[in-house]
Amino acid sequence: MLGRIALSRGITAHRLSKNATLYINESVPPVSGCQLQASDDHKPLMLMLPWMGSRPQALAKYCEIYFRTGFDVLVVESEAQEFLWPRWGLDHGKRILDLLHSERFVSRPLLVHAFSIGGYTFAQLLVLVSQDTQKYQALTQRIKGQVYDSLVVGSVERMATGLGKTLFPPLESVVKRVSMLYFGMFKSQTLDYFHAGIEAFWNTPVTAPALFFFCENDPLSDAQVMEELIDHLRKRGLDITAKKWEDSTHAGHLKRHTQEYLSTLNMFLDSLHIAPPKAKL
Repeated sequence: MLGRIALSRGITAHRLSKNATLYINESVPPVSGCQLQASDDHKPLMLMLPWMGSRPQALAKYCEIYFRTGFDVLVVESEAQEFLWPRWGLDHGKRILDLLHSERFVSRPLLVHAFSIGGYTFAQLLVLVSQDTQKYQALTQRIKGQVYDSLVVGSVERMATGLGKTLFPPLESVVKRVSMLYFGMFKSQTLDYFHAGIEAFWNTPVTAPALFFFCENDPLSDAQVMEELIDHLRKRGLDITAKKWEDSTHAGHLKRHTQEYLSTLNMFLDSLHIAPPKAKL
């Protein structure tokens, strides 16, 4: 996915399933006095949940940030049908939870970086975790930091707009109207699930520090609702960092505001105090 340039720097790709790829950062030196396997067992892992239809070249730029910092990156992509029929989205979330509980990852501290619909995917994980907090307590405690970029928040109409812009831009308005009709016809199988995901996000069992990137002119994200969510989480006691721009692009803040994005993200990562040894560039 990431191309030869990224992989030539000591990054190896391992396809774990149709939608999951693990990028191992072999350029990171082993911890002094430890066996390599032992250090890998506790090496922080970045769980990256991309936006729908993300291009490899664009996603590689985000992965490179974490490669430079020394992380391994687990990329788990989402598909449109998992959003259109949320029951499948929950199944997708269960597969991710099972993967994070597998022997390969069960001891590793986690960071989450979710973009756009990737935030919806993570909300589905939270729904499952909220249904059995005791079972997933160890997992929630392993999550040491959360980054959310361009979350799709607000009305159902905004979600329908997002589908149109993502799935078939030339017929955006048609897709939006059909989506609204579809959501209305299958309310119990769509909207009720969406509301459960939103509730799980607002009452998240994950209390790790979180960073939100958003802008005022995002047609897929209501900036006022974002600010209400951030205020709500702060009142719950979560350590929240927020970076808002007046003018930017949905899931394109890194390209539009490169230095501000990188400096904000790097300061946030430094504050977590869990970075592995720096990669050798």
